[in-house]
Amino acid sequence: MDPDTVDTILRKVRETWALSNNVEITLEANPTSVEAGRFAGYKDAGVNRVSIGIQALNDDDLRRLGRLHTVSEAQAAFEVAAGLFDRISFDLIYARQNQTLEAWNSELREALTMAADHLSLYQLTVEGGTAFGDRLAAGGLKGLPGEDLAADMYQLTQDLTATVGLNAYEVSNHAKRGAESRHNLIYWQCGDYAGIGPGAHGRLTLGGVRYETESPKAPQLWLNNVLQTGSGELPRKVQASHEHADEYLMMGLRITDGIDLERYEKISKTAIDINKINGLVDIGVVSMSNGRLFATPRGRPLLDAIIRKLLTE
Repeated sequence: MDPDTVDTILRKVRETWALSNNVEITLEANPTSVEAGRFAGYKDAGVNRVSIGIQALNDDDLRRLGRLHTVSEAQAAFEVAAGLFDRISFDLIYARQNQTLEAWNSELREALTMAADHLSLYQLTVEGGTAFGDRLAAGGLKGLPGEDLAADMYQLTQDLTATVGLNAYEVSNHAKRGAESRHNLIYWQCGDYAGIGPGAHGRLTLGGVRYETESPKAPQLWLNNVLQTGSGELPRKVQASHEHADEYLMMGLRITDGIDLERYEKISKTAIDINKINGLVDIGVVSMSNGRLFATPRGRPLLDAIIRKLLTE
C-alpha cells in the first residue's frame, strides 16, 4: 500500500473517531526491499507499530512456503523498521517440512537476538481448501513433523521466549510486558471492532445489540457496493447470545488472562457446568482464580479439546 493511501485512510479515521493519546496503529508489512522503502512514509502517515511477515529464517523453507523474499531481505527490512519504529513484531512459522527440533532451536535463538518486542510464532497448520491443503491431499508436503515432535517444538518455543522476557500472553503470541498487540487483544477478549475493506469481518454493539459484520472478499465487488450504497458491507447479522458466549469462551481461553465467568454467564444467560470445570481442574489443564477461568501451561497445547469439553451439552 502506498504511504499516501495510508495517510488518507488515517486522516479519515481521525476525522471520524476520537483517538486516544497513546493510540496503537499497526501496519502489516512484507519484508521486501520495496516495502522497506515505504516504512518512513508509513511512519509519517501515523503508523507507530509494524508487524513483518518474515515466516522463516531459512531460504529453502521460505520458497516452500511460497514467500517472495529471502532471509537477507527480511533481515534488511527488519533493520530499516528498527531504525524507525519503537514497536516491531514479526511472524515465524515452525513445524515445517523436514524441520528438526535442533534446527528450530537454532532459528528461534537467532530470531530472539533481533530487537523485537513482540513475536507471533505459529505452528504450521494445513487447512482444507487451501493451496497447502490441496498439495497435502495430492501426496505432497512430505516430511511434516509428527505430533510428538510438533509438541516438543511448541514447548521449546515457550521455554526460549520466556528466558528473554517474551512471555506467551496468547497461544501463539509472545511479548514483553506492555507490548502486547492491542488489536489482537480486542478480538481475544471479545470486544467490538470495525472491519472495513474487502473480506473484513467485524463485531459491533449498537443500541445494546451485537452485530456480526462481513464484506465481500472480491475487491471490485466490495468497491461496487461502496459506490452504490456508501458501504461495502453485506447485510449485518444479529449475533445470538449463545454464539456470543461461545465466541467469548473460544477466544478468551487463548489468552493467559482467560475469561471472566460472570461475564460469560451474563452473555450466555447460563453458567458453564461447574462439574465440567472441576473435572478439567482435577487433571491440571484449567484453573480458576478470582472468578476467572484460564488454561494452565499444561492445558494450553490441549485447548481445542478443553473448549470442546466445555461447549458440549
